[in-house]
Amino acid sequence: MSLSLCLQQWIRVLDDAQPARQQSIAATRGSSKETLQGTAGAVGAAAVGSEVAPGQMLQSLQWELNRIQRTIRLTLQSRLQSLVGQSLETIEENRELAQSIQKILDAHSLRIRCPQCGHAAILRVSPRKGMPAGAFVLDHTIDGKRTFHGGSASVPPIQLTAKPERKPRSESTASSKSGRTTTSTAESRTKAG
Repeated sequence: MSLSLCLQQWIRVLDDAQPARQQSIAATRGSSKETLQGTAGAVGAAAVGSEVAPGQMLQSLQWELNRIQRTIRLTLQSRLQSLVGQSLETIEENRELAQSIQKILDAHSLRIRCPQCGHAAILRVSPRKGMPAGAFVLDHTIDGKRTFHGGSASVPPIQLTAKPERKPRSESTASSKSGRTTTSTAESRTKAG
């Protein structure tokens, strides 16, 4: 069985497991509610008749979400390790494999940690001379420059990390745009006057 078919079957298994995951999430919500009620009990002992402080409730919720996200990340990382060192016969198949992996990671806001520099990266397959099935590369931005590390004929080691938050447009870009607008407005006034 080809690696691509194995990955597709694995994705189907994950999709089929959706109802079980929803039940698990519901159970987790129940346990979170119990945890929060326990917290409320402890806080209530200190302040009789008051409910859980919003800050404490949110902190407890954040801890629970972090635990769930960590479990997801470690489970995916463990499962994807079976693909390390594998390669398919054509560049198109390898691209499809990389895209399938990336689709799963995107669904959970994850990226692959580049073993060379440690930055969060997207797995891609690029054409390379002498490599008919292409090269697996890690695509990421370092100091504002798009960078590709790796270049092996097979899936590189996979260590997952959180997807970095998008950076707001830099003030220098905004000021240079406003500078251009001001200049063009001034030029318009000069031409009109």
